[in-house]
Amino acid sequence: MVAATDGFGGTLQLGKRPVVLVIDLMRAYFDPRSTFCLPSVACLQSAGRVVEAARRNDVPVVHTRVVYGPAGVDGGVFIRKVPALRQLIGDGPMNELMPEVQPLPGELVLVKQYASAFFGTTLASTLQAGGIDTVVIVGVSTSGCVRATAVDALQHGFVPAVVRDAVGDRSPGPHEANLFDLQAKYAEVIREGTALGYLQEDR
Repeated sequence: MVAATDGFGGTLQLGKRPVVLVIDLMRAYFDPRSTFCLPSVACLQSAGRVVEAARRNDVPVVHTRVVYGPAGVDGGVFIRKVPALRQLIGDGPMNELMPEVQPLPGELVLVKQYASAFFGTTLASTLQAGGIDTVVIVGVSTSGCVRATAVDALQHGFVPAVVRDAVGDRSPGPHEANLFDLQAKYAEVIREGTALGYLQEDR
C-alpha cells in the first residue's frame, strides 16, 4: 500500500454534508445477456445497504443511468470506442435501475452519456447548491465510471469516498488496481462498515 510518507496516499477528512452517489447500477451489469455483466452481485447488495443507511439518516441519494438518443447520436467518440454501449440506446430493460437501489420519489436520477457523473450533467451545481462536501460513491464500474466520477468529484472540490465493497468491475485486476490508484491520489477508499458508520453520524 502506498503511504503518505511516499508523497502519495494522504488522508482526506470526510465532511459533515454527504451525498450517496449511485453510479449506473443498471440491469446491463447484472443480466447474463449483456456484454457488461459482472461476475457477482455482491457490489449491488452492498450498495443497497449503503443506500438504505443513507435514507434512514436523511442523507440525500443521487442516481445515474446511461441513455443514448436515436442511433447513439449523443455518444460521440465514446460509443464508437465501446460499441457495446449501443445496447443503451433509448429507454429499455438494460438501462433500468436495479430493484436493490430503486430510486424513491424525490431522489434525483441523472441521465449521462459518458463515464463521469459530472460530465455534461448538472451534478456539480446541484451538490454545491445543497452544501454537499462529501460524495460517497457506490456502483459500477470501478475502472470506468466510478473512477472517472471520483476524479471529477475531487476536481470540483468534493471529498470522494469510494466504498470498496459496493463497487465492482468485470475482473479483479482492474478493480483492485483502480482502487489502489484512487486511494493513492484521488479519494478515500473505505469499507462498507466504515461507510455505514459515517452515514449514521449525528450532523
